[in-house]
Amino acid sequence: MKRLVSIGEAAKALGVSITTLRRWEASGRLVPEHTAGGHRRYDLAKLRPEMFRAEEDTGRRTVAYARVSSHDQKEDLERQKQVLELYCAQQGWTFELISDLGSGMNYHKKGLKRLLDAIIDGEVGRLVITHKDRLLRFGAELVFAICEAREVEVVILNQGEDATFEEDLAKDVLEIITVFSARLYGSRSRKNQKLLDGVKKAVEDAT
Repeated sequence: MKRLVSIGEAAKALGVSITTLRRWEASGRLVPEHTAGGHRRYDLAKLRPEMFRAEEDTGRRTVAYARVSSHDQKEDLERQKQVLELYCAQQGWTFELISDLGSGMNYHKKGLKRLLDAIIDGEVGRLVITHKDRLLRFGAELVFAICEAREVEVVILNQGEDATFEEDLAKDVLEIITVFSARLYGSRSRKNQKLLDGVKKAVEDAT
């Protein structure tokens, strides 16, 4: 197996896009070698050292999962993706990145359902997330219990509070109150709207 490969071959080996490799190079996180003709070449022995070691292939893949609550947090979603991509690549893992845009209270997000299906089917050997709350606001421990039962390693990069913890929590609390107040008073009632307006103002003042 050759050690020095083109940017396309390196991106394929790491499971990322060519754009991601170029972004890592621009930020100084990844330094390619150059041929006499000035062409970029990447050393697979450094990027994927396990490819040059005899290791047992479990046949199960690594999945990195990223999530934000709303469209105005798309920049944070991209940051999460970059952190996960870089970490997995540094470990030499071939990985799949799944992302969701939706509340931590929503258990029906497409990405989350795809992730859980793959874990239950025994296709995942490792799950990587930036923070526990990126998985679910409530119920993450249940997912971790399923991972343990299916012998899936869970890697949480940051054990402390997420940088967007307060903002996400406020939105999740508002979602809970919206659902229950609609059930109590009706979704179009004046009483329901008055309650929601009061909650929204309290949330905005708190954040």
